[in-house]
Amino acid sequence: MQDLWHSPSTVPVTLTAKRLQFKTQQQCTFTAWCNSHLRKAGTQIENIEEDFRDGLKLMLLLEVISGERLAKPERGKMRVHKISNVNKALDFIASKGVKLVSIGAEEIVDGNAKMTLGMIWTIILRFAIQDISVEETSAKEGLLLWCQRKTAPYKNVNIQNFHISWKDGLGFCALIHRHRPELIDYGKLRKDDPMTNLNTAFDVAEKYLDIPKMLDAEDIVGTARPDEKAIMTYVSSFYHAFSGAQKAETAANRICKVLAVNQENEQLMEDYEKLASDLLEWIRRTIPWLENRMPENTMQAMQQKLEDFRDYRRLHKPPKVQEKCQLEINFNTLQTKLRLSNRPAFMPSEGKMVSDINNAWGNLEGAEKGYEEWLLNEIRRLERLDHLAEKFRQKAAIHEAWTEGKEDMLQKRDYETASLSEIKALLKKHEAFESDLAAHQDRVEQIAAIAQELNELDYYDSPSVNARCQRICDQWDALGGLTQKRSEALQRTEKLLETIDQLYLEFAKRAAPFNNWMEGAMEDLQDTFIVHTIEEIQGLSTAHEQFKATLPEADKERLAILGIHNEIAKIVQTYHVNIAGTNPYTTINPQEINAKWDKVRQLVPQRDQALIEEHARQQNNERLRRQFANQANVIGPWIQTKMEEIGRISIEMHGTLEDQLTHLRQYEKSIVNYKPKIDQLEGDHQLIQEALIFDNKHTNYTMEHIRVGWEQLLTTIARTINEIENQILTRDAKGISQEQLNEFRASFNHFDRDHSGTLGAEEFKACLISLGFDIANDAQGENEFSRIMSIVDPNRMGLVTFQAFIDFMSRETADTDTADQVMASFKVLAGDKNYILADELRRELPPDQAEYCIARMAPYTGPDGVPGALDYMSFSTALYGESDL
Repeated sequence: MQDLWHSPSTVPVTLTAKRLQFKTQQQCTFTAWCNSHLRKAGTQIENIEEDFRDGLKLMLLLEVISGERLAKPERGKMRVHKISNVNKALDFIASKGVKLVSIGAEEIVDGNAKMTLGMIWTIILRFAIQDISVEETSAKEGLLLWCQRKTAPYKNVNIQNFHISWKDGLGFCALIHRHRPELIDYGKLRKDDPMTNLNTAFDVAEKYLDIPKMLDAEDIVGTARPDEKAIMTYVSSFYHAFSGAQKAETAANRICKVLAVNQENEQLMEDYEKLASDLLEWIRRTIPWLENRMPENTMQAMQQKLEDFRDYRRLHKPPKVQEKCQLEINFNTLQTKLRLSNRPAFMPSEGKMVSDINNAWGNLEGAEKGYEEWLLNEIRRLERLDHLAEKFRQKAAIHEAWTEGKEDMLQKRDYETASLSEIKALLKKHEAFESDLAAHQDRVEQIAAIAQELNELDYYDSPSVNARCQRICDQWDALGGLTQKRSEALQRTEKLLETIDQLYLEFAKRAAPFNNWMEGAMEDLQDTFIVHTIEEIQGLSTAHEQFKATLPEADKERLAILGIHNEIAKIVQTYHVNIAGTNPYTTINPQEINAKWDKVRQLVPQRDQALIEEHARQQNNERLRRQFANQANVIGPWIQTKMEEIGRISIEMHGTLEDQLTHLRQYEKSIVNYKPKIDQLEGDHQLIQEALIFDNKHTNYTMEHIRVGWEQLLTTIARTINEIENQILTRDAKGISQEQLNEFRASFNHFDRDHSGTLGAEEFKACLISLGFDIANDAQGENEFSRIMSIVDPNRMGLVTFQAFIDFMSRETADTDTADQVMASFKVLAGDKNYILADELRRELPPDQAEYCIARMAPYTGPDGVPGALDYMSFSTALYGESDL
């Protein structure tokens, strides 16, 4: 190129207006600008009108600034050759989209200064200024905005134009100091010394920035309004000198944004993993406690277990319910942020999915239900055991008192020396004893049956009960054997005996059953009872009244028996009969009968009082049942109604998303304000349990139903609010208008005919077609629809939620960062290399994000790599889930 155009020259490039004796400041600046490019080809111009007349240096200038090859120039000296060269230059300029108005080759060849300067200004605008772009503004406006941005932090600098705003020189110095602060001590500059400021800026730019002097300080200071085109030309040189730094800053900002999003998402993932691990660990520790079925021996110990279970329900479980709800909200928010930032969906560690936590929670609640049922059954069992044990002790004590001395009596051999009358008396007495013994058979069988039931119910003190029952049974068998032996002995001697006193015998026969009746009556009147309903206590009261109705007849029998004894006494007194000892046929005497009768009469009012007190207690229990039922029958339907209302709110459209969110939060507040009624119902439930009430015919709602419904209501309103928040986040991040969201919601609701909040595959396809998607009924259309379904239904459940639908529609209508964009930004920081060095990352990025990249980037293995080279391409694709990070 050098041989074709000119001979080499060593003339300096920078020329001031005074040295070249230019007429105007514009001519000076344009000449200097042209020389700044022509020096790359080893030449320069001195007179802008004269040196461009032959078109050779004009064509050379265009080749240098465009980097393209022009047509071969004409070498002749004739005017036609010069016009041909200039026309080739003008045609090239026109090919770049520049309209040349009233500028012809003849004017340039003739040295027309105005036309020549106009042509140079057109070249400067096209190749130096037109490509400048700052925040959607370009050319002059973009260059001015760039200057304003860069000089904004500097005092006494206010760039509003390209003429008088630059007269004091501080604007030039500020531009240099902003990008190269080591070159100028800006703090020492003064606004009232423009000459020093201008010369300082021009000298530094020429020496260190390779920007030639295009302006003269004296001309600028001495001119009321410096030439705008000259200033723009010179300032554009600063823009291009610093544009590399600007690109690096833009690239660094993009990478910082992407890395910040990635770091935030990683922190959210770590928080989810920790919260999920803690919740699962708590469930793992709690379930064995709930599955422990080791029974206690006493009612007090089981009551303590029940109280511990209530503390767990009131104090320990509610915070975990909130943690579970928050975990689901955090998971949904994280997935939304990942979708909005074009990242792959978050997949928790194995066993920590939301479904895994729900399954574990279900196991926990199943264990709770089983544990509570077991506690109540155990309490009923212990209550029954205590009742049976007390009944066993009473009957055993009565029986042991009755058998005391009976073995000795049966083993006596008094009949061997007795008279005939005494033998007959002994025989009659023995018959009465046998009658008494037979009457006690039922009591012994009852004692054995109670002991057997205590064993079957696993009574803790069964060994002692069994031992006592065995002693009674052994003694009873011994009494039977002894009775049989004595009866046989008396019968052998009966033939030797004479008539016995029938009156004594009659007394004994009537007194024994009456005595047994009184003992049975005393036993029944002192027997403990347990009832659970008013009907049961009324049944006992009726039976007691029936018993009291038999007392007059019993009193007649008592008087009759006492009459027999009185008759004996009368006969003894009348006939002076010598009777040694008491009645030979029985040990029962009138004093004992009267004492037992008095005891029966004393126990009757005590039994009356006990029944009255139990009746009052059962009435109070019935009041507690009705009190709980009245509240539960209101709260249960209220919770169901609120659940249905929330379901309707989630699918209806009333106002903006913010209005819906505000409405839902007010709705949530009204629900939370209902909590005192739940607490009041808990208090009533505790009173019922403390009263050992196990059923309630007045309501179908249990406290467990109310608790589960309340927890589901709180979870549902929180989840619905979270869905609206995610929709707002999606709308704001993707730039979706409220009208678009309403259209999406209306289309979704139209095809969601069962109001389930989800669409089936065919419903979803119909919805997409209604929104303008072209899904043909052929193999290609089915493949496209399968691809869309894999996006909105990654788990292949066959259902599409509204949030997944919104995410898909927002992705189709908005632009996001991509792996290719991030890769291009890294390439800018790396200076167009296929790899990047750690020092370059630390220089361009904040320290924490630079170290983040260095720690995760793989070593570069390409043939052009150097030691320490890092592979930013694989790192960029990994950020978007296209490879493993």
